Amino acid sequence: MAKNKKTLTTAFGIPIPDDQNSLTAGKRGPVLMQDVHLLEKLGHFDRERIPERVVHAKGTGAGGYFEVTADVTKYTKAKFLSEIGKKTEVFARFSTVGGEKGSADAARDPRGFAVKFYTEEGNYDFVGNNTPVFFIRDPLKFSDFIHTQKRHPATNCKDPDMFWDFLSLTPESVHQVTVLFSDRGTPASYRHMNGYSSHTYKWYNEKGESFWVQYHFKTNQGIKNLTLEESIRISGKNPDHATEDLYKAIAHEDFPSWTLEMQIMTEEEGLNYHWDIFDITKVWPHAEVPPIKVGKLVLNRNPVNYFAEVEQAAFCPGNLVPGIAASQDKMLQARLFSYHDTHIHRLGPNYHLLPVNAPKNAPETSYQRDGFMRTGNNGGGGPNYWPNSFGGPEPDPAASEPAFKVSEVAARTPYPHPNDDFQQAGDLYRKVMTDEDRNHLIGNIKDHLKGARKRIQLRQATVFFKADPEYGSRVAEELGLDKKEVERLAGMSQEERAKATA
Repeated sequence: MAKNKKTLTTAFGIPIPDDQNSLTAGKRGPVLMQDVHLLEKLGHFDRERIPERVVHAKGTGAGGYFEVTADVTKYTKAKFLSEIGKKTEVFARFSTVGGEKGSADAARDPRGFAVKFYTEEGNYDFVGNNTPVFFIRDPLKFSDFIHTQKRHPATNCKDPDMFWDFLSLTPESVHQVTVLFSDRGTPASYRHMNGYSSHTYKWYNEKGESFWVQYHFKTNQGIKNLTLEESIRISGKNPDHATEDLYKAIAHEDFPSWTLEMQIMTEEEGLNYHWDIFDITKVWPHAEVPPIKVGKLVLNRNPVNYFAEVEQAAFCPGNLVPGIAASQDKMLQARLFSYHDTHIHRLGPNYHLLPVNAPKNAPETSYQRDGFMRTGNNGGGGPNYWPNSFGGPEPDPAASEPAFKVSEVAARTPYPHPNDDFQQAGDLYRKVMTDEDRNHLIGNIKDHLKGARKRIQLRQATVFFKADPEYGSRVAEELGLDKKEVERLAGMSQEERAKATA
């Protein structure tokens, strides 16, 4: 045997004599059941594809670090944010949202933007998107919404009727729809887009004072988007263009980076703000709540193995370290359960032991035992219950979030804050977009909405009209709809409009 040559073995380290010929009864077989090497290979191959993520299935990722650049200790006691210059190892994953694993990176879709911070107090997971808002604000609507973005149950094809029927009956979606159908809906690469928490979170300091915050990871490479024509061309030429772009940039030591900016309000300011800060379909205007620079995210390490790191990476917004807490945002509250639950389904009850998910700087000391794919010594002979008198790990009261008030009766109610689903979408169209942006937006909407039925087109054009009359009128004109009818429907209530276009 050549020097340093490795011997092929089974999964249990047993040497393999021949990996080209199955064990058979004679030269022509049949194959013998006792060929355990063949059975092992086939058994593993049959299970190589773990269940695909229901959302965010297509993605890529990289490792790196986060560095604090400003003193934020008056806002949070999180140790990884405790001093300027402090660095924390991270792993980030970027993804499309609605498509399957084989879908094109250039598809019109929000992009996932997730970062796992391996802090000394355990893993902190930031789980956001490249858009600051979302389509819906109540989690009861989520599975229905995702169904409309997937495939028709009969044709197994993407269906414009499904897509626009739901959105046109859900006016709160118009802000996100306006973002999605602008060129921001087709980022040029993962390096050239921002990442947002969308949700409001709570930070609290050593004194127990609480603050409402939103995260904005601003790309230092500059925003670059694709036009509709460019996204179609690239999807056909290289459906993995963004995946390839990130890998090559890091391999060539052109390390992408983002500046973390935070919007911060006091607890009282947030609860009395004129927009509902727990409504994920709304933004906090920067002129009213100016962002402050907090740190820098740098990605400088490609995965050694895609499956081990990117595919098995599991992020959960419930992974919050002391100093950071959830808010009352209904969508966020549901995500605290749903993400962990789906990881258990995809990866098993011990997914937290996989290297990419394991807390590197704060080893697990819990009483969770057993389950599929348990690694390590499974707690050895130590106690698996609390309280105990055998020296097991104890709860630490210092890790508690400050108490907060809850009140009123339990019921199924809409958001109590007055909701205007149209003003911010209209402001985006009128005040933020350029003439070119508006032209691209209308063209992108026409290209997709033209496949839906006329009554659905009419209803959706009315939603755009309520955001801005010019916006809705231009969409109606492009689709050959009666603009006077659009204006008439815009004067109706949502319920009346739904009946009139049923």
